[in-house]
Amino acid sequence: MAKILIVDDDVELAGLFKEYLEQDGFSVEMTHQGESGLRLALSGDYQLVILDIMLPDIKGTEILSRIRIESRIPVLMFTARGDDVDRIIGLESGADDYVPKPCTPRELAARIRAILRRTQSLVSDNGPIIAGPLKIWSEKRKVSWFDRDMELTSTEFNLLEALATNSGRIVSKNELSEKALGRPLARFDRSIDVHMSSIRQKLGCQQDGRSYIQTVRGQGYQLVKE
Repeated sequence: MAKILIVDDDVELAGLFKEYLEQDGFSVEMTHQGESGLRLALSGDYQLVILDIMLPDIKGTEILSRIRIESRIPVLMFTARGDDVDRIIGLESGADDYVPKPCTPRELAARIRAILRRTQSLVSDNGPIIAGPLKIWSEKRKVSWFDRDMELTSTEFNLLEALATNSGRIVSKNELSEKALGRPLARFDRSIDVHMSSIRQKLGCQQDGRSYIQTVRGQGYQLVKE
């Protein structure tokens, strides 16, 4: 049974989600303050955090940034419907995905399951995926870049794994969305682009200044094959 933490100051809505998710087989705890949410998120007791971007004592994005200093726990953010700025800021701060409010409990549960499938699934140990200086151990969710460990969010890991598995081939945004987020790419959804930008910063550039991940306009992304 996956243990979920909800950090949201909307007591009634959080209670509704808690009730639904518990009926759906999750164990759920909730808090309505940012500081207590941060402390609980870093306790190691939870498999996923649902974090509202607007909280009374501290912004959700600040909480997320502080979580990411110490933990890679998956974080699903609540954002205002139609507010692209909140979504992008949340993703840039290290969120794995977002759900615009208001949303249905059923949609929330589906997003949670999609993230957990990708962060908790284990595969047989057949050695690392190797793409040039990049090595990925899927079963351990470990990444080595030029023999140095990389710190990635769960969604960044899934994206990089998909690119490495198809090294030298163009992978469409829709395929990446399915593999990393567990859902088809929605129109005007920039989640993949934002996550890719973060991965590129962590990889750095080649000697000629080009990124190791190339954008193929209108088609998708490609990991450069050395």
